[in-house]
Amino acid sequence: MAPRLKERYQSEVKGKLKEHFRIQNDMAVPKLLKVVVNMGVKGAVENKTRVDAAAKDLAMITGQQPTIRKAKIAISAFKLREGMPIGCAVTLRGDRMWEFADRLISVVLPRIRDFRGVKDKLDGRGNYTLGLSEQTVFPEIELDKIEATQGMDITFVTSAGSDERAYYLLKELGMPFQTPAAKSGKSKKEAKA
Repeated sequence: MAPRLKERYQSEVKGKLKEHFRIQNDMAVPKLLKVVVNMGVKGAVENKTRVDAAAKDLAMITGQQPTIRKAKIAISAFKLREGMPIGCAVTLRGDRMWEFADRLISVVLPRIRDFRGVKDKLDGRGNYTLGLSEQTVFPEIELDKIEATQGMDITFVTSAGSDERAYYLLKELGMPFQTPAAKSGKSKKEAKA
C-alpha cells in the first residue's frame, strides 16, 4: 500500500498544481525528490559516543541507517582534527520519504509547544529547510533513553525550480506555514482590527 501523503499528492495535489501554474506536461509538475535529515552533534569533539547516540536516534526517527559526517578541515581553536566524526545525516527517497514527510507534518510539528507554523523562507531554487531544536518531538524517541538533546535540519528538495512553485507544493501537502498574523506576533483578532 502506498503512503498516505503520496496518494494525496497523486490524486489531489498534482491536479491543483497543473491547474494553478497551467502546466501541460505531467513530467513538469513539481514534486518532492528527497528529504535530507542532518544532525550536527554538539560535544562530539569531547565525547565520541555522542555521534553514535545521535546516529541511533536518527535511525529510529527515519527508519534508515544514517551516514556519519566527518570534519573536512582541522580547526585548532575548537580542538577539531580533520576526519573526526561531528555529525550524521540521512537522505530519504521513495516511500520512506513520503512516510517521514507525512509523520513530520501531521504528528511531529503539531506536538511542538507554542507552535505557530514554520517560516516560509525558501532557498531561491525551490528547496525548503526547517530546523528542530531537539529530537524528543518525535514519538519514536523514548525520553528516558536519550543521552543529550540534539537538534536537526530537515531539507525538502523539490523539482519545482522556483520558490513560488515549491511553496505552493509544500502548502498543498500540508506544511503548516506561518500566517501573516503569526509572523507579527499578533493574534488573529488583532490582525483583523
